[in-house]
Amino acid sequence: MTLLTTTDELAAVCERFSRHPFVTVDTEFLRETTFWPKVCVIQIASPQEAVAIDTLADNIDLSPFFELMADPQVVKVFHAARQDLEIIWRLARLIPAPLFDTQVAAMVCGFGEQASYLELVKSITRANLDKSSRFTDWSRRPLSPAQIDYAIADVTHLRDIYATLRARLEKSNRLDWLADEMETLTSPATYEQHPENAWERLRHRARKPRDLAVLMELAAWREAEAQSRDVPRSRVLKDDVLIEVAQSAPRSPEALGNLRSFPKGMERSRAGADIIAAVERGVARDPESIPKIERERRGSNGATVELLKVLLRQVTEQSGVAAKMIATVEDLEAIANDDRADVPALRGWRRAIFGEKALELKRGRLALAVENGKVVTFDWHDAESQAASAPIRAEPPVAASADAPVNSPAEASASG
Repeated sequence: MTLLTTTDELAAVCERFSRHPFVTVDTEFLRETTFWPKVCVIQIASPQEAVAIDTLADNIDLSPFFELMADPQVVKVFHAARQDLEIIWRLARLIPAPLFDTQVAAMVCGFGEQASYLELVKSITRANLDKSSRFTDWSRRPLSPAQIDYAIADVTHLRDIYATLRARLEKSNRLDWLADEMETLTSPATYEQHPENAWERLRHRARKPRDLAVLMELAAWREAEAQSRDVPRSRVLKDDVLIEVAQSAPRSPEALGNLRSFPKGMERSRAGADIIAAVERGVARDPESIPKIERERRGSNGATVELLKVLLRQVTEQSGVAAKMIATVEDLEAIANDDRADVPALRGWRRAIFGEKALELKRGRLALAVENGKVVTFDWHDAESQAASAPIRAEPPVAASADAPVNSPAEASASG
């Protein structure tokens, strides 16, 4: 096992690794006390060797590593890549490409939603990982042999996982199904931190347009403050306090200090003045600039959404692809409202395995039924014929249509 601590060592390893078709990559970082992740170790492996890079070593230059990450001839393999990619983007303003995320691939290969690295190691390599070093302080030096072994194991097993998942995807002609997810992961916009968008994390906690307007200004102030001080958002102001301030909209230090959850004395500080100024900006916002507060969609399309959920489960079980990869609840709600909704579920491979069926179900041309304890689909006319010819007549499967609304998933099934 090798720990690299000099630029020369790193350059030599990266030159060797660049001759291979892929490398596996992982990072160990800390984020408990900072806004930006502090990378402490980077692990990389080729099909022939594996190393750990001490990113905190004196005078080490990570440029050779970044050059390898930018090499278009080498596939970069990560598991649950988003945080690792955020780190690399933050350090070098580049996104590793071409990219392969084994967690995304596992969702297409029948391993369920968000399969963990540990689960994949057990199911694919049959190995048992020693996770005792998982929560150690990666910033302390020297690193122990156990820490180094743990770090490097994360990229050595990843080689076997990658080979297995890629082979399955190629055999099933599903390799290109990952394209949309990889495009999102490799977009710099995914990792840009814009304070003016910080409110979106909390948008569902705003009850009124004015609350949302104030929340937008408060969240932007907190985000900018946390970034400039490099501290977690909660160190500036906790979410619950932010929401209480947005709902109360205090416009003086006294009113701010009277809030039950607000830190005592903070109302007289610079931060207190900034908060009151943010409240003033929110109250003064043009109502036309405030996004509409989305309420939970119910009513006439609620039954259709529930039917689409049943159909999604059936497609998931039949295809082995995780439901999260095929369609979100927001997708289903959009489809229930509009046959031409601009959602991923109605494009590409998702439309082929689910979207077309969803539209047929809405139009009353597809039926859902239960056979041997499993949900199955029928062409509506075939389903009627089967029901008519059965020795003991049962209720026919129910199809979703504008003329025959259904009130619950249970009403969309009949014994097979």
